[in-house]
Amino acid sequence: MWGTGSKGKRKPIDTLIGQHSEVQGDIKFNGGIHIDGAVRGNVVTDDPQSVLQVSDMGSIQGEVRVPYILLNGVVIGDVHSSRHIELSSKARVTGNVYYNLIEMAIGAEVNGKLVHTPEPDGFVVGAASARTADALE
Repeated sequence: MWGTGSKGKRKPIDTLIGQHSEVQGDIKFNGGIHIDGAVRGNVVTDDPQSVLQVSDMGSIQGEVRVPYILLNGVVIGDVHSSRHIELSSKARVTGNVYYNLIEMAIGAEVNGKLVHTPEPDGFVVGAASARTADALE
C-alpha cells in the first residue's frame, strides 16, 4: 500500500499520480511522490530527503534523480539515487542505475549498467542504515 514503510509506518506522500493519469512533462518535487500512472518526462528533486515510490502499475519515461527510490514499476531512462534505491520484484529499468546503496529483489530487472557512486557530502557510512531505514519508513 502506498505511503507505508517496511514496518507499517506511514511515510508522508505529498503527491499522488493515479493509475489512470498520465503526466507529460518534467516533475520537480520535494517530499514524497507516489506514481501509479504514467510520467513522460524527468522526475527530479533538490531535497536530500525526498522519496519516490513507483508501484507495479506506474511508469516513467525519462531521467530520475531522487535520493530515496522504491521502484516496483517501469523506468525507461537513467536512474540516479544518491542515498538508497530498492528494486522490488516487478521493477524494470531500461537505462543505467547510479546508486549509493541498492537492494534488489528476485525478479527485478536492469537493462543497463549498475554504477556505484560515492556517498554524498555529510553522509556517514556508520549512519547509513539508520538514515535509510528512517527515510523509507
